[in-house]
Amino acid sequence: MATTTVRCRPGSPPGAPPVRPDGTPYRYEMVHDGGRRRTFADEPVELMAALVPGYAGPEDPVAAARARIQHAVRTQVVTQAVINVETGDAGCTPEQLDVLYGDRTRQPEPAEWSAPVPLVLVDCFYAPITGTPPPRAVPPAEIRWLRTRTEWDYLRSLSRLGVIVLARRSDPDVPPTEGA
Repeated sequence: MATTTVRCRPGSPPGAPPVRPDGTPYRYEMVHDGGRRRTFADEPVELMAALVPGYAGPEDPVAAARARIQHAVRTQVVTQAVINVETGDAGCTPEQLDVLYGDRTRQPEPAEWSAPVPLVLVDCFYAPITGTPPPRAVPPAEIRWLRTRTEWDYLRSLSRLGVIVLARRSDPDVPPTEGA
């Protein structure tokens, strides 16, 4: 497995994508670190290792799951704070404000979410993984989920939140990997 991370200079156009040692292109590209880095890799686990230093991956699936969940909670806190600032909290009830601004040492457990501010949640803290039912979004309210089951699920949810930009090369000669 090979991976390459390049730094991006603000205001500069991106350079040509690097290639593997054998001259062929990488399967994935991930823009992260606020747009300051581009990582090229062939497997989702390699992209995760670029986000989470020391990421264990398949060598230790329990440690890998723990690392994804810890990263997800940190991402949840930062992303929720950004959403709160960008959206404002006008129209929220005191209970909704408690959820939006509360710490995440314990995950929020509202039965439903109807606030005008999107709520960011981490899926592994709710059913079917735990006994806590996931909240239901009452339209037009929105719940944005961080999915932690696999590397690919997590990367895709980070991409949907706008935390990373994720691209997959569509090459018929490259077989898809599990979950990708």
